[in-house]
Amino acid sequence: MVHPVPRAPKRSPLPSALGPSATPAAPAPASQLPTVEEISAGGVVVDSHDGGLRVAIIARINRGGRLEWCLPKGHPEGRENYAEAAVREIEEETGIAGDVLAPLGSIDYWFTVSGHRVHKTVHHFLLRATGGSLTIENDPDHEAVDVAWVPVAELGRKLSFPNERRITDLARELLPAHF
Repeated sequence: MVHPVPRAPKRSPLPSALGPSATPAAPAPASQLPTVEEISAGGVVVDSHDGGLRVAIIARINRGGRLEWCLPKGHPEGRENYAEAAVREIEEETGIAGDVLAPLGSIDYWFTVSGHRVHKTVHHFLLRATGGSLTIENDPDHEAVDVAWVPVAELGRKLSFPNERRITDLARELLPAHF
């Protein structure tokens, strides 16, 4: 499986039983920390513009205060399947509506936060932009601090995480069949 650089979760996955009062006084070794499974969905939304293709990506500030450019993603809500969650999350975080063209695969990784370990799996999809305009104003979590259209050829230099660059490489292989 593809394993990106760890980052903070979009929403707190803590069950109430693991709240602050259950946090140990001294840090426990990673192998002794409670584990939480977390699922997200998102992907690569592509638009044709001036004879080329571009992808909407978001920027956010990581826990260390560094700006990171990444693919939009988030947790499924209610009875959403992964594709439906990807469409909704991409539109919320970028302002761009899209239709799913193909699945791009999943990445998973581990990180530790707030006294527990998180095993996160992110399901990615290739989408064709169908409308909207770039904005972060509809992001309910206010996680995104910026959004930009990036030419497909420049994604490798702009995205912060190697595994997201691999996902966009997979998308680039599928683009001729869809555009």
